[in-house]
Amino acid sequence: MYILRKPMALLGIFISALAPLFLPFLKVPIKGNWNLYQTDASLFYITYGLLGLCVFAYFLRKVSLYQLSTKIYLLWCALGFVAVYFKINNYFGMKFVDNLLSVTLHLKWGWFFLFAGAFVLVLSVKKSTVDLEKNVKEVG
Repeated sequence: MYILRKPMALLGIFISALAPLFLPFLKVPIKGNWNLYQTDASLFYITYGLLGLCVFAYFLRKVSLYQLSTKIYLLWCALGFVAVYFKINNYFGMKFVDNLLSVTLHLKWGWFFLFAGAFVLVLSVKKSTVDLEKNVKEVG
């Protein structure tokens, strides 16, 4: 049986909800810092959709669905990071232009908070140390 640590889950949801909107994920030379929406809109929408699934499972109090959705969310964040990294380093398919682009574009610290929020979400579910079914049989 698993237990959901609600304050920790709410902290993870809060961090994961604010990071893609307000924190910089990519530094573009002339335009400045970009958040996740400016970096890739489809990545932004899918990230919020998966976070919405986590919140939905939280409010339904379905710990198994919450645990599964947080793991999927963490994997999606990792996949999104890898996708943005490879998009920067192999955008045009021409070696000279891609090297020039990868030197000018830089990943920023917003990724750290996105992963921190995802890890807090995953760690908010813990295995119960007390077996309730065993205690019910002993009492009854």
